[in-house]
Amino acid sequence: MATASNLQSEDQFLCSICLDVFTDPVTIPCGHNFCKNCINEHWNTSDRCQCPMCKEAFTTRPDLRVNTFISEIVVQFIQSAQQKTSSSSSEQQVSKPGEVPCDFCTGTKLKALKSCLVCLASYCETHLEPHLTMSGLKRHQLIDPVENLEDRMCTKHDKPLELFCKTDLTCICMLCLVLDHKMHDVVPLKEEYEEKKAELGKTETEIQQMIQKRRLKIQEIKHSVHLSEEDADRGIAEGVQVFTALKESVERGQANLINLIKEKQKTTEKQAEAFIKELEQEISELTKRWTEVEQLSRSEDQLHLLQSFQSLKAAPPTKDWTEVSVRPSYEGTVRRAVAQLEETLNKEMKKLLAKSELKRVQQYAVDVTLDPDTAHPRLILSDDGKQVNDSDVRKNLPDNPERIDTYVNVLAKQSFSSGRFYFEVQVKRKTDWDLGVARESINRKGAIKLSPQNGYWTIWLRDGNEYKALDVSRVSLSLKSRPQKVGVFVDYEEGLVSFYDVDAAALIYSFTGCCFTEKLLPYFSPELNHGGKNSAPLIISPVNQAE
Repeated sequence: MATASNLQSEDQFLCSICLDVFTDPVTIPCGHNFCKNCINEHWNTSDRCQCPMCKEAFTTRPDLRVNTFISEIVVQFIQSAQQKTSSSSSEQQVSKPGEVPCDFCTGTKLKALKSCLVCLASYCETHLEPHLTMSGLKRHQLIDPVENLEDRMCTKHDKPLELFCKTDLTCICMLCLVLDHKMHDVVPLKEEYEEKKAELGKTETEIQQMIQKRRLKIQEIKHSVHLSEEDADRGIAEGVQVFTALKESVERGQANLINLIKEKQKTTEKQAEAFIKELEQEISELTKRWTEVEQLSRSEDQLHLLQSFQSLKAAPPTKDWTEVSVRPSYEGTVRRAVAQLEETLNKEMKKLLAKSELKRVQQYAVDVTLDPDTAHPRLILSDDGKQVNDSDVRKNLPDNPERIDTYVNVLAKQSFSSGRFYFEVQVKRKTDWDLGVARESINRKGAIKLSPQNGYWTIWLRDGNEYKALDVSRVSLSLKSRPQKVGVFVDYEEGLVSFYDVDAAALIYSFTGCCFTEKLLPYFSPELNHGGKNSAPLIISPVNQAE
């Protein structure tokens, strides 16, 4: 190729027929120059012998001889281009596997920068230069370098595939449009390319979003597996604890049964020894009498026998041994022991399961603090928001919409609209209290009735011994012990509110089948002071896992 200094004269080295550098250049009578083969082929396929450039006709076909001057200039031009190619090749990138190589590099193939759809060739930076500077080559269509350029040509018309037929969904050339797709919906290849590229961009975004969702789902599943592993470990530990305790109960029951039977056997043996001793004593006495009777019965002296018979000792008192028996019955002993063991195991199992259940819900413990903006004006709240009691005095506080104005109640600052949560409240030394959860939208002004219909799920204590669950109808609760600390557990999605006696690890009551549709807030009422009888505060306590 020519250097930058003589780019303006490069067109003179190109054949106007093949648009490439002259090969065996010849000059015809009109003065125009062509490759010898190019002009011969042109005249061979044409009816008239005329110049392709100026259209001058010749009556006879001119003799063609190579123009030595132009030929020498072309040789110099090619040598100059080769020198430039050699000098610039070191600055250009060598084609690597997977990259399109330049079709005109000899020896080391450089990386192609563009491919020409007219020439069906790919060019490195140096060999591309004529397509960028020469007027005849500037009209060629250049694209990013690709392999198999023949695939971009119409196999029917040998023309570049420049159009897209939307009707047949295929790429076509200009002749295809005229001959085969005249009435079809045809657009430039670039227009369809941009449209499809936009669709691909949208699809790519959607796929990326789908991938991201699935990655998040993988993280969610892995987290669920991790939680499941923790639950499994906790379940195994709790199961081992329960079955160990039950096993110990069985072993104690077995030991008690064995001891009972052994003690009964010892008693039987002692009774038998006493019977034998008594029997041996009677045998001894009877033996003596038998000896006396036998000696007297052998006497031949009639007088002596009669006189001695009167003086024989009276028969010693003896016991009627007919009904005496030393065969103890163990029938029913095992059955009674098993029945007692069953009762013990049931109690122990219920206790252990309740304890296990309490431990399970305690893992959902949350930090709860009282909200002073909701507190009745009579209530006193601690600075840390963990304690509340009745002051007997109604303070002058702003009557904001959140404040409860009729009953001595207060709500927590925290609200919950999903998941599970748990908190504990100390009720020690109190004769009256209310505890539970309430809907955020409860009526906070005027008279209220604690019930699920009104947005409350609560239990209460009255007069020190009357426990009730304030369900649709009030349910009296029979508790074995008086709770000192009450745990409150909520499963929002399950619709469950449960109350526990923390120290006894026992379930007090559960509201089931609830339908929660809004935020829930922990609810507290220390109830009235009653002249100091109920002055102890309700205290929100830190949750310690049950042992």
